[in-house]
Amino acid sequence: MTSTEAAAIALQDRAALWSVGEVRASDVVIAACDALVAGLDTPGLRILAACTRAEADYDVHDLLPAALDELGLAFHPVGSEVGQNAAVRALARRMLAGELTPREFTFRIHRRHGHELPLTERLAELDDEYDILECGDRTVDQVDAEVTAEARLLAAHPTDPRR
Repeated sequence: MTSTEAAAIALQDRAALWSVGEVRASDVVIAACDALVAGLDTPGLRILAACTRAEADYDVHDLLPAALDELGLAFHPVGSEVGQNAAVRALARRMLAGELTPREFTFRIHRRHGHELPLTERLAELDDEYDILECGDRTVDQVDAEVTAEARLLAAHPTDPRR
Protein backbone atom coordinates (compact mmCIF):
# COMPACT_ATOMS: atom_id res chain seq x y z
CA MET A 1 0.00 0.00 0.00
CA THR A 2 1.36 3.41 -0.91
CA SER A 3 1.56 6.21 1.59
CA THR A 4 -1.25 8.04 -0.22
CA GLU A 5 -3.48 4.95 0.04
CA ALA A 6 -2.67 4.60 3.73
CA ALA A 7 -3.38 8.30 4.28
CA ALA A 8 -6.72 8.03 2.46
CA ILE A 9 -7.72 5.05 4.61
CA ALA A 10 -6.60 6.86 7.75
CA LEU A 11 -8.66 9.94 6.80
CA GLN A 12 -11.68 7.78 5.96
CA ASP A 13 -11.31 5.98 9.31
CA ARG A 14 -11.02 9.25 11.26
CA ALA A 15 -14.09 10.59 9.48
CA ALA A 16 -16.06 7.45 10.36
CA LEU A 17 -14.89 7.56 13.97
CA TRP A 18 -15.74 11.27 14.20
CA SER A 19 -19.22 10.69 12.79
CA VAL A 20 -20.00 8.33 15.69
CA GLY A 21 -18.33 10.46 18.35
CA GLU A 22 -15.24 8.28 18.88
CA VAL A 23 -12.72 11.01 18.01
CA ARG A 24 -12.69 14.81 18.10
CA ALA A 25 -13.02 17.04 15.06
CA SER A 26 -9.40 18.14 15.56
CA ASP A 27 -8.35 14.51 14.95
CA VAL A 28 -9.99 14.71 11.52
CA VAL A 29 -8.04 17.90 10.80
CA ILE A 30 -4.79 16.17 11.81
CA ALA A 31 -5.63 13.28 9.45
CA ALA A 32 -6.26 15.83 6.68
CA CYS A 33 -2.84 17.36 7.35
CA ASP A 34 -1.25 13.91 7.25
CA ALA A 35 -3.00 13.22 3.95
CA LEU A 36 -1.57 16.42 2.45
CA VAL A 37 1.92 15.50 3.65
CA ALA A 38 1.49 12.01 2.13
CA GLY A 39 0.76 13.57 -1.27
CA LEU A 40 -3.02 13.80 -1.47
CA ASP A 41 -4.07 17.26 -2.56
CA THR A 42 -7.47 18.72 -3.33
CA PRO A 43 -8.90 22.16 -2.61
CA GLY A 44 -11.32 20.79 0.00
CA LEU A 45 -8.60 18.81 1.73
CA ARG A 46 -6.42 21.92 1.95
CA ILE A 47 -9.28 23.93 3.48
CA LEU A 48 -10.01 21.14 5.98
CA ALA A 49 -6.34 20.82 6.92
CA ALA A 50 -6.12 24.57 7.48
CA CYS A 51 -8.68 24.52 10.31
CA THR A 52 -7.38 25.42 13.73
CA ARG A 53 -8.34 23.30 16.73
CA ALA A 54 -10.80 26.00 17.76
CA GLU A 55 -12.40 26.06 14.30
CA ALA A 56 -12.51 22.29 13.90
CA ASP A 57 -15.49 21.70 16.18
CA TYR A 58 -17.51 24.19 14.15
CA ASP A 59 -16.22 23.68 10.61
CA VAL A 60 -15.44 19.98 10.14
CA HIS A 61 -19.11 19.08 9.77
CA ASP A 62 -19.41 21.40 6.76
CA LEU A 63 -15.95 20.87 5.23
CA LEU A 64 -15.49 17.12 5.60
CA PRO A 65 -18.11 15.85 3.11
CA ALA A 66 -16.66 17.88 0.22
CA ALA A 67 -13.06 17.01 1.08
CA LEU A 68 -13.87 13.29 1.18
CA ASP A 69 -15.89 13.51 -2.04
CA GLU A 70 -12.98 15.14 -3.88
CA LEU A 71 -10.83 12.17 -2.84
CA GLY A 72 -13.43 9.59 -3.88
CA LEU A 73 -14.19 8.75 -0.24
CA ALA A 74 -17.61 8.67 1.37
CA PHE A 75 -18.95 10.69 4.24
CA HIS A 76 -21.32 8.49 6.21
CA PRO A 77 -24.25 10.35 7.75
CA VAL A 78 -24.15 10.58 11.52
CA GLY A 79 -26.06 7.68 13.01
CA SER A 80 -26.30 5.63 9.81
CA GLU A 81 -25.68 1.88 10.01
CA VAL A 82 -23.13 2.06 7.20
CA GLY A 83 -21.30 4.77 9.15
CA GLN A 84 -21.41 2.69 12.31
CA ASN A 85 -20.01 -0.30 10.40
CA ALA A 86 -17.20 1.86 8.99
CA ALA A 87 -16.37 3.09 12.50
CA VAL A 88 -16.28 -0.48 13.83
CA ARG A 89 -13.83 -1.45 11.08
CA ALA A 90 -11.73 1.63 11.87
CA LEU A 91 -11.61 0.67 15.55
CA ALA A 92 -10.62 -2.87 14.55
CA ARG A 93 -7.69 -1.47 12.56
CA ARG A 94 -6.70 0.67 15.57
CA MET A 95 -6.76 -2.39 17.81
CA LEU A 96 -4.64 -4.39 15.39
CA ALA A 97 -2.18 -1.46 15.25
CA GLY A 98 -1.81 -1.68 19.03
CA GLU A 99 -3.70 1.53 19.84
CA LEU A 100 -6.33 -0.42 21.82
CA THR A 101 -6.19 -3.67 23.75
CA PRO A 102 -8.66 -6.39 22.76
CA ARG A 103 -10.54 -5.73 26.02
CA GLU A 104 -10.74 -1.97 25.33
CA PHE A 105 -11.91 -2.68 21.79
CA THR A 106 -14.79 -4.94 22.85
CA PHE A 107 -15.74 -2.60 25.70
CA ARG A 108 -16.00 0.39 23.36
CA ILE A 109 -17.99 -1.60 20.80
CA HIS A 110 -20.34 -3.04 23.44
CA ARG A 111 -20.84 0.34 25.14
CA ARG A 112 -21.69 2.08 21.86
CA HIS A 113 -23.75 -0.61 20.08
CA GLY A 114 -24.82 -3.08 22.75
CA HIS A 115 -26.06 -6.23 21.07
CA GLU A 116 -28.01 -4.27 18.45
CA LEU A 117 -25.60 -3.90 15.53
CA PRO A 118 -25.39 -7.20 13.61
CA LEU A 119 -21.76 -6.60 12.65
CA THR A 120 -20.69 -6.35 16.28
CA GLU A 121 -22.87 -8.97 17.98
CA ARG A 122 -19.96 -11.40 18.48
CA LEU A 123 -17.74 -8.63 19.87
CA ALA A 124 -20.46 -7.69 22.39
CA GLU A 125 -20.66 -11.36 23.41
CA LEU A 126 -16.89 -11.45 23.85
CA ASP A 127 -17.04 -8.33 26.00
CA ASP A 128 -19.52 -10.19 28.20
CA GLU A 129 -17.07 -13.11 28.36
CA TYR A 130 -14.36 -10.82 29.75
CA ASP A 131 -16.77 -9.95 32.57
CA ILE A 132 -17.29 -13.58 33.59
CA LEU A 133 -13.78 -15.01 33.15
CA GLU A 134 -13.45 -15.85 36.84
CA CYS A 135 -16.54 -18.06 36.63
CA GLY A 136 -15.64 -19.97 33.47
CA ASP A 137 -12.92 -22.13 32.05
CA ARG A 138 -11.56 -19.66 29.50
CA THR A 139 -8.52 -17.45 29.97
CA VAL A 140 -7.92 -13.81 29.06
CA ASP A 141 -5.47 -14.96 26.38
CA GLN A 142 -8.12 -17.17 24.77
CA VAL A 143 -10.69 -14.37 24.66
CA ASP A 144 -8.03 -11.91 23.43
CA ALA A 145 -7.18 -14.33 20.61
CA GLU A 146 -10.81 -14.60 19.56
CA VAL A 147 -11.25 -10.81 19.67
CA THR A 148 -8.11 -10.40 17.56
CA ALA A 149 -9.45 -12.91 15.02
CA GLU A 150 -12.74 -10.98 14.83
CA ALA A 151 -10.83 -7.70 14.40
CA ARG A 152 -8.79 -9.20 11.57
CA LEU A 153 -11.97 -10.25 9.78
CA LEU A 154 -13.41 -6.75 10.17
CA ALA A 155 -10.21 -5.00 9.12
CA ALA A 156 -9.77 -7.29 6.11
CA HIS A 157 -13.10 -6.15 4.71
CA PRO A 158 -12.30 -4.30 1.51
CA THR A 159 -12.12 -0.58 2.04
CA ASP A 160 -14.80 0.51 -0.37
CA PRO A 161 -14.84 4.29 -0.21
CA ARG A 162 -18.58 4.36 -0.96
CA ARG A 163 -19.62 1.92 1.84
